[in-house]
Amino acid sequence: MAARRFLYVIAAIIVLILAGGIVWTLFPETVMRWTFVPTVSFAAPPESGPDYRDPGAWLSRPGTPDDPAQWLPDGVKGAAKTKAVVFFVPPATYLSRAHWNAPIGDKEMVERARKLGATQLSAFTNVARIWAPKYREATAGAFLTTKPDAAKALQLAYSDVGRAFDAFLAQVPPDAPIILAGHSQGSYHLLHLLKDRVANDRKLRRRILAAYVVGWPISIPADLPRLGLPACEKPDQHGCILSWESFAEPAEPAQLRTRYDAGIGFTGQPRANTPALCVNPITGTMGGAADAAANLGALVPNATYTKAALTPRLVPARCDPAGLLLIGPPPEGFGLAVLPGNNFHVFDYALFWSNIRADAERRLIAYEKHRR
Repeated sequence: MAARRFLYVIAAIIVLILAGGIVWTLFPETVMRWTFVPTVSFAAPPESGPDYRDPGAWLSRPGTPDDPAQWLPDGVKGAAKTKAVVFFVPPATYLSRAHWNAPIGDKEMVERARKLGATQLSAFTNVARIWAPKYREATAGAFLTTKPDAAKALQLAYSDVGRAFDAFLAQVPPDAPIILAGHSQGSYHLLHLLKDRVANDRKLRRRILAAYVVGWPISIPADLPRLGLPACEKPDQHGCILSWESFAEPAEPAQLRTRYDAGIGFTGQPRANTPALCVNPITGTMGGAADAAANLGALVPNATYTKAALTPRLVPARCDPAGLLLIGPPPEGFGLAVLPGNNFHVFDYALFWSNIRADAERRLIAYEKHRR
């Protein structure tokens, strides 16, 4: 039960991060702010950011001892034998209100990142070698306030992600195709990386196999035109962006839409009343629907959330007009980690784990054919 309660707390924080501060509906907003928003003023941490030349600055990279990316469910084999590499920005796992940014040596944060990241990072190990940086994450409370301190915390976290990306590019083969991926706060930073770096670098864009920007909404008219890559409209398309946010039905995303509609996109256009990008992870196409029979395998946790079994044909998936990914009635086996409003955000990768592996492999094959 302790493990389950712990994951429930983690799940609550992730949903708060999801769209710039969604309030967990089980508690009043004032209580959540009191619990998670720091009362101290922002101050740059006394220690410098991670040195990404040091293997210890990475949650996952080739040669990492006990690498969480190398976890696989029973009966699944496969390690990358290609040149492809993944730059994965992990979701936030720093929960304290003592600082605006996580101290890089915070052991609890790193351990949470390892537990939460294993089922996400491993989705790509059949086609690529994984690189996932540790970084000075903005604390969850930074997404619950409009204080200038919050913006400073996010910028500091993004500065680490940018330096990690530079180090990643310097250490991988210069001709290696690149998968960009992230989740939750990690996808928030990945979007900015696409806008700031990929969109302005034609040579780099040519190396991008795909960008999996999962668990953070992307407005099709207000954000996508400034990201340098188009949406993935076809399953064998490369050099494109995938994004989805998973809800069981009946879905109740009112708070998500409230925060989303209040934002201004990268184009300067309001996001209000604009559709979010939804690429169906089962079909690999923008929009559309797929029956559960096409789901190659979802990761379902056991009662104590210590293991996960691969279960095919668990849920369907269809993109609704607003851009939500709907998975039908809530499947059994996910317990308290299902968030208010039938939000399955915590399981955005796990629900479609085998299909994501197949999707990345399919796009790599298309990329290699194109480059010949």
